Amino acid sequence: MCVNDLVVSGAEPLFFLDYFGAGKLEPEVAAEVVAGIAEGCRQAGCGLIGGETAELPGLYAGGDYDLAGFAVGAVERGRLLTGESVAPGDVVLGLASDGIHANGFSLVRMLCAEAGLGWSDPAPFDPSRPLGDALLTPTRIYVRSCLAAARDAGGDAGGSGGVKALAHITGGGLTGNIPRVVPPGLGVDLDGGAWAVPPVFGWLRETGRLDPAEIARTFNCGLGMIAIAAPDAAAGAEAVLHSHGETAMRVGTVVARDPAAPAVRIAGWDDRWRA
Repeated sequence: MCVNDLVVSGAEPLFFLDYFGAGKLEPEVAAEVVAGIAEGCRQAGCGLIGGETAELPGLYAGGDYDLAGFAVGAVERGRLLTGESVAPGDVVLGLASDGIHANGFSLVRMLCAEAGLGWSDPAPFDPSRPLGDALLTPTRIYVRSCLAAARDAGGDAGGSGGVKALAHITGGGLTGNIPRVVPPGLGVDLDGGAWAVPPVFGWLRETGRLDPAEIARTFNCGLGMIAIAAPDAAAGAEAVLHSHGETAMRVGTVVARDPAAPAVRIAGWDDRWRA
């Protein structure tokens, strides 16, 4: 999550530090967790240069552990992605997520409890996997692909060509994150049928009887990253993203919009969930 947040500014992650706290340190658990962090750093091309491990029996219950961390990155001032040059007619590209990623889990846990499901039960949306494993599919790391698209897709980052803005779809979902990179007086129209929504979101919607608007402002709904590109650079950006293993698709357009109106509108969204 940290490195995906960094790359939206055009920054390359340099290093990551972690914190692991537990009531009683279980070496095999800590080793597995740190191995996962190291793999994430490898995917992002940054170093895991240190961290803190703490045993706090008065704070954590037996078997519980707490994780935190932060990343530091760097970007040349002329390549900083600010979104200032985003203009009407620009193309909105969506990069597929690998699942829920790391947001909305308070709601997810509540819905699983209400459904009487245990973490080792088959996932209702993917019976081939235990529910816990399916829900904890790791967050996709978009660093290498997005840096390449920002640098190689038709212009300098932040300029009139290439990728002008990136939005990491985390807490706040599609409707809460995309407005962060769109200048005042502009909005984004998304085509709600332009991408595949993973089955987990349909199960959450049905189990929780969630309103489609709530789904869009809570979860990534299958799009973990949004890229905005000039019309003449969109095909190049899409090609670069595909060459780096992303499933990228055109999902919308930047439009002029009254600042009082919703910044993000998703055409056919309600119908998509009724289908």
